[in-house]
Amino acid sequence: MKLVRYPEGREDPKLRAILGRGLEVPLEVEEAVREVGRMVMEYGDRALVSLTEKYDGVRLSPEDIRMPEEKLRKAWEDADGELKEALKDAAENIRRFHEHQKGTSWFVPDGDGVVLGKKVVPIRRVGVYVPKGLASSLLMAAVPAQVAGVDQICVCTPPGSEVVYAAAYMLGLDEVYRAGGAQAVFAMAYGTESIPKVDKIVGPGNIYVTEAKRQVYGTVGVDLPAGPSELVVVGDGTVPAGWAAADIISQAEHGSGYEVAACLTPSEDWAKEVVREVERGMEVLPTAERARSALERHGLVVVTRTLEEALDLAEEIAPEHLELLVEDPWRWLDRLRSVGAIFLGPYSPEPVGDYFCGTNHILPTGGAARFASALGVGDFLREVSLVAYSEERLRKVRDKIARLAEAEGMEAHKRAVLARDERAGLHKGFRPGHQGLYVGEARLRGQAEPEREPLRPSRGA
Repeated sequence: MKLVRYPEGREDPKLRAILGRGLEVPLEVEEAVREVGRMVMEYGDRALVSLTEKYDGVRLSPEDIRMPEEKLRKAWEDADGELKEALKDAAENIRRFHEHQKGTSWFVPDGDGVVLGKKVVPIRRVGVYVPKGLASSLLMAAVPAQVAGVDQICVCTPPGSEVVYAAAYMLGLDEVYRAGGAQAVFAMAYGTESIPKVDKIVGPGNIYVTEAKRQVYGTVGVDLPAGPSELVVVGDGTVPAGWAAADIISQAEHGSGYEVAACLTPSEDWAKEVVREVERGMEVLPTAERARSALERHGLVVVTRTLEEALDLAEEIAPEHLELLVEDPWRWLDRLRSVGAIFLGPYSPEPVGDYFCGTNHILPTGGAARFASALGVGDFLREVSLVAYSEERLRKVRDKIARLAEAEGMEAHKRAVLARDERAGLHKGFRPGHQGLYVGEARLRGQAEPEREPLRPSRGA
C-alpha cells in the first residue's frame, strides 16, 4: 500500500489511475468477445461445447448443457448443514429487503373522464449470469427477480459450480445451464438449441462477460455496469487500523488485479498504521497472491487535510462501496451521493453487504455510481403508460395537439387527432378524401376557412 498526501499528491500515478478509471475495454478483449459471439450465433450448442472445453477444461455434449433437476437436488443434499442454513438466512434477508422495492400500478383521474396511469409488469424471461462458485451472486440476482414476479429465470454458470447448483435448487430454480464466460451471455441473448433466449441479462462477471453484455445490449436488456470490486474507506482514526486494513484486503482478494482498495483519512498516524496493518495481513493471508496485484495497481492510502476533504475526494472517486469509519457517521451521510453502497460505522464491514444483510451486492463500478444504482426489483419490472382520453377532453385540446404536430412537420400525427371528428362529431368540417382534409387547418394557420361541400351521409346512416 502506498501513502500519499493530498492535494499535492493528486498527480500520483495511482491516484490518477483510480480517478480516471472507467469501463474501457482493451481492443483485443472486444475483438475476442465479438468472435465468441459470432461462433455462438452461428453454431449454437456446438460452440458452447467447444468453448467450454477450451476455457473451462470440461468436455460436455449438447445434452449435458442443461443441469438435470436431480443433480441440482443432489448438490443441495450434499451441502453441509451450516452452509444450507447460511444460504437460507441470506436469501430470506435479501427477499425481505427487496420486498420494500416492489412497484405498483397506478391510475389517476385527470378530469373530463380522462384516466392516466402506469401499469407495472414484470419482465417475462430473465437470464442470470453467475461466476463460478459465487452462490451469493445468484441470490442477489434471482431473489429480486422472484420478488418482481418474473415468469422464467434461467441461470448460466461455469461447470462445477456445486454451491451455485445447491442455491438454485433452494430457490426453486430448475433451468440451470453449464455455460460460463462471454459465450453464456451470447447464448442467453440469441438462444441456442438448449438455451432459449431471454429478454434481459443480469449478474456480475469478468471483463469478458461485461464486454459481452455491452455487445448484446439492444438485442436484450442488461443490468448495470459491474466490473472489478471497489472499496474506499474514509476514517478519522477512531477505529482500529487493523479493521480498516482487513476490509481493504477483502476487496483486493477478488483476484482480477483491477480492484480498487483505498483509504482516505485526515490522520497521518492512522494512515501509516493502516499501511502497516495491510502489510501484516498480507503475510498471513492464504489468498495473498490474488490480492497483491490489485494492491500494487490500485492500493492507496491518502492523507487529506480535513475529513471534509476526504469525503469530497471519495465523492469524486464514486466507488462501488464506501465505509464510513468515523465518529457519528450519520452526520456525513448527506455529503455522499456518488457511491454504490455506504457502510456506516465500525461494525458494518463491507462483506456484510456482500453476503448477508439483504442489500444487493451487484453494484455500479468504474465510476458508474455517479449515475447507476444497485440491482433491485425495479430492474425486473417495466412500466407501461396508460392513456384513456375522453371525447370531452379531446374536443378541448385537439387543436393544440394538431398545432404542435404541424409545427414539427408531422402531418399524419395532426390528421390522426382530427380524424376523430367524423365519428365523434367534434369537427363538423371533416371532408374525407380532400387534400386539405380539415377545416381546422385554416383556423390553425390564422386563415379564413375555405369553402366546402356539405357532408354526405355515410352508407347506412
